[in-house]
Amino acid sequence: MSDKPNIVIIMTDQQRADLSAREGYPLDTTPFLDSLAGTGTDFNRAYTCMPVCAPARVSMFTGRYPSATRVRTNHNIEDAVYSVDLVDVLKMSGYRIGMSGKNHSHLTGSRMDFTASFDHGGGSGKDRTEQEKAFDAFLSGLNHNTYLEPTPFPVECQGPYRAVSKSQEWINSISGSPFFLWLTFAEPHNPYQVPDPYYSMFPPETLPPCRADESVLEKKGFRWQWLREIWNRAVPDYTAQRDRARANYHGMLRLIDDQVKRFVSFLDTKGLLKNTIIICLSDHGDFVGEYGLIRKGPDLPECLTRIPLFFTGPDIVAGEKAHDAHINICDIMPTLCDALNVAIPDGVQGRSLWPLLTGKNYPKEEFSSAYAEQGFGGLNYNKEDDLDPVKEGALKPGGGFDCLNSWTQSGTMRMVRKGEWKLVYNMEGKGELYNLKEDPAELDDLFNKPDVLKIQKSLMEDLLTWILRVQDPLPLPRRRYVMKKNSRNYWTQTP
Repeated sequence: MSDKPNIVIIMTDQQRADLSAREGYPLDTTPFLDSLAGTGTDFNRAYTCMPVCAPARVSMFTGRYPSATRVRTNHNIEDAVYSVDLVDVLKMSGYRIGMSGKNHSHLTGSRMDFTASFDHGGGSGKDRTEQEKAFDAFLSGLNHNTYLEPTPFPVECQGPYRAVSKSQEWINSISGSPFFLWLTFAEPHNPYQVPDPYYSMFPPETLPPCRADESVLEKKGFRWQWLREIWNRAVPDYTAQRDRARANYHGMLRLIDDQVKRFVSFLDTKGLLKNTIIICLSDHGDFVGEYGLIRKGPDLPECLTRIPLFFTGPDIVAGEKAHDAHINICDIMPTLCDALNVAIPDGVQGRSLWPLLTGKNYPKEEFSSAYAEQGFGGLNYNKEDDLDPVKEGALKPGGGFDCLNSWTQSGTMRMVRKGEWKLVYNMEGKGELYNLKEDPAELDDLFNKPDVLKIQKSLMEDLLTWILRVQDPLPLPRRRYVMKKNSRNYWTQTP
C-alpha cells in the first residue's frame, strides 16, 4: 500500500451553500454530507471564482482565476492557459487518475486512466442497460427543463448512482498506486427531475419562503428583469415550473447525499477511508427560486457565488464549527500540492489551505477576504439593443432557454467579500455595497452612503489589491529575473 493518501474530489453542479442543516436551513437536505463535514474542516465563506461551470472547473484544476486561464465562459474551454495543472502534479507523483460523472473542463480522457461520463443528458456507451438507455433519452428530452411528475425510472438509472457504481468498479480494479478520483455529479443542476421517494420528500408548499421574490427585480437592474421576462417567453407556465423545480432541487440534494454515503461507505468497507483525503464542493450555486428565478445568470449574488466546501481525511482536523477563513475554489490545487510536499507550479494564483486544515499557524490576514469574477467583457446590454435571443441562441425554438447568454454574461464585474460586508464593482464604475448580516438578499445597496464610506474605502482597497494579485504572471520573464514567491503562495507574512 502506498504511503501517499488517495484523493477524492466529490463535486456537485450548481449546489447552493445555504440549503443544508449545518448552515441553519430548516430542512434536512444533506444529512450524511453534514455529518461528514463534521469529521473535517468545513468552510462557510468559500467562493467560486466565477459562477459558471467551465470557468470554475478549469480554475479548480489549475489554481488560476478565469481572467488568467482565459476561460471566462462555457465556450472557451479550449483556450485554457496554465503551466501545470493538478492532473500533471498527481501523475508526476505516481497517482492513477480517474473521473466519473460530468467533466466540462479542459481535461481530456487521454490524460486519465479511467473515465465514465454522466452529463445533463445522461450517460453513453455500449455497456448501458436498456433501462439506462431509455432514461438517458428521457433526460435529454427534458431540454434542461423541470419534470412536473416523479421521474418514471428508478434511482439506479440516475447519474449519481451510476457514477458511484463506475467509481467503485474502477477502484476495485486497481491496487498499489495511490489514486485520484474526480467524482463529479451533474446534479442538482437542471433538468430538475427526481424519482420517488425523493420527489415527494420536500413538497413545494412545505418549502421555506425565499428571502426575496420577483417583486425586487426592479431593484436588481435590467439584466435580472430581462432574465425573468425571457423565462416567461421560454416557459409559459414558468411560475408553476419554478415552484416544482425548487421541490425537485431539494429532492435531488437528498438523492446526491445518499449516493455520497454509499460511496464513502464503500471506501470504509475496503479499508481505504482512513488514508483518503475527501474534498466535497460545488462549482457554483443556483437561485432556487430566489428573486423569482431559477438556475443562474446575472452578476455575483451570494446564492450563486458562495459554495459548499469541506475537507476530511488523514491529518485534517475536525472543527467544532465552520472555519471562518475566506477561501476560493482556486485554493484547492495548491492545497493538494502542499499536502503532497510538491512545489506549487508557476502561474498558480490560489493559496494553500493545508495549515488551516491541519491546525497549524497561518497568517489570518491572508484569508480575511475572498474574491470572484464575472463577465466576458464588452458593454452591458440594455432594453434598447436589438439583439434577438432566438438568433443569439439563448432562446431555442420549440422550448429551452440558456440562462448564460450575451445579456447576463456581458461586461466585467469583480467582487470582494470580507466579514459581513460585500463589495461589487463593474467596468462602468458602478459599485454595490451590502451588509450581508443585515441584508442577506443584497437588496439595500449602501454604496456611497455617508455612514459607510470608511468601510467602502477599505473594501475598495481590498478589491484593488485582489485585482493586482490575480494579474497573470505567465509567461515568466525569459532571462535574468527571478520571481520571489512564498512556498504556499501567501502574500502576507507567516506568523
